[in-house]
Amino acid sequence: MNDSFDYKAIAKMIDHSLLNPSLTTRELEEGCALAVRYDVASVCILPYYLARCVELLARTTVNASTTIGFPHGGHTTTIKLAEARQALDDGGQELDVVINISKARSGDWQYICDELEQLTECIHAREAKIKVIFENAYLDDASKIRLCEICGEIGADWVKTSTGYAPSGATLPDLELMRKYSPASIQVKAAGGIRDLDALLTVRAIGVSRVGATRTQAMLEECRKRLGLEPLSR
Repeated sequence: MNDSFDYKAIAKMIDHSLLNPSLTTRELEEGCALAVRYDVASVCILPYYLARCVELLARTTVNASTTIGFPHGGHTTTIKLAEARQALDDGGQELDVVINISKARSGDWQYICDELEQLTECIHAREAKIKVIFENAYLDDASKIRLCEICGEIGADWVKTSTGYAPSGATLPDLELMRKYSPASIQVKAAGGIRDLDALLTVRAIGVSRVGATRTQAMLEECRKRLGLEPLSR
């Protein structure tokens, strides 16, 4: 298996998640340090701590990211835009935006399209990227497909399965569906349930480019072990 991947390729798939509302400032700081040590793709952090996260990640190859409309998606478009502008002002490079789940379940696709278009324009104008969170646990396949089409129409950067706070997270059938129905220009992110290296490699094989993870250290230490590299754990 060692010839099928390298450490950097795997580490740069991981968005290290620091979104649990009970995390202390010390735990947030330690989480950012861990992300730098393992050189992951990004830290996705509680919005209030984004500006500090940007400081901690300066002069590294780890991006700073946060969430918009998290976790329920029911904020007004005006509030989501205000959140996005604040995150951009704080230095956010990737913003994970929750769709209006109620509107999706109601079939109001014009509302979904208009909101996501405004958010994508706002975020891209500041040279940042948008990940659109579907929260698939609440949607049928037809709705997921329509969301993939909308994200293609508005030029989103990623489609993402979940927040990690719904009854279920990423599933292989959902990831296969999202990869199939999203344009090649859009990447797919899995969130919720990717807890070990084998799970990460499985979703990678079907075209997933990012995963949200809290078990980053365990996964990447296992990766290093399989590749015969020295551990980075402390």
